[in-house]
Amino acid sequence: MQSGISCKKHLMGTVWIRRMGTVWIRRIEITKEERYKMRTSVINRKTNETDIKLKLNIDGAGKYKNDTGCGFLNHMLDLFTKHGRFDLEVLCNGDVDVDDHHTVEDVGIALGEAFAAALGEKRGITRYGSIILPMDEALILCSLDISGRSFLGFDVKIPAEKVGTFDTELTKEFMLALSRSMGLTLHFKMLEGENSHHIIEAIFKGLGRALRAAVSIDETCKDEIPTTKGVL
Repeated sequence: MQSGISCKKHLMGTVWIRRMGTVWIRRIEITKEERYKMRTSVINRKTNETDIKLKLNIDGAGKYKNDTGCGFLNHMLDLFTKHGRFDLEVLCNGDVDVDDHHTVEDVGIALGEAFAAALGEKRGITRYGSIILPMDEALILCSLDISGRSFLGFDVKIPAEKVGTFDTELTKEFMLALSRSMGLTLHFKMLEGENSHHIIEAIFKGLGRALRAAVSIDETCKDEIPTTKGVL
């Protein structure tokens, strides 16, 4: 596996581009004053199963342009982005002729990598986020910690095996991939729910809302890393 680091000057600071295998991560080192205005990342991830290009701006306006080849996943990413107030662009060419599994999992991996890269050392973030989110008859609890430790608790029973052509079990696979690549402790619990579409929609909306709270800057300690260990 080849790896390398290159850098060049940018209007706002220094752009560092790191290669780990086939994954390129662009990071921008900026001044202290601009630190919280430019939490962005670009992920290019290519395997034998998927080719993903992803752009993320944590401090966005809820703008999205998602084309994964899986219509239901596009819809969920749009909802996640809108409710998280992120800006997100995802382009994925995957082996959907087989099924959606590799696409869903690999997009989750790339999204987690994007958040990890954009957050950097996580200085100033609130770190925790929780919500109990209703979607008609469905009621989903989402609670998370940007801890650097990946864990998924998924106490959700989705009644149907499919929503349209989407395998509903892939909802958990997406969250597993996201939590592992981001270093995120993530819990979901279904308090109520009957309609599978509503349940999954509440999961993604809840994730967006809870993550929005967790990545927000705590103005009372915006220059501190929120842990007694000193590193997250």
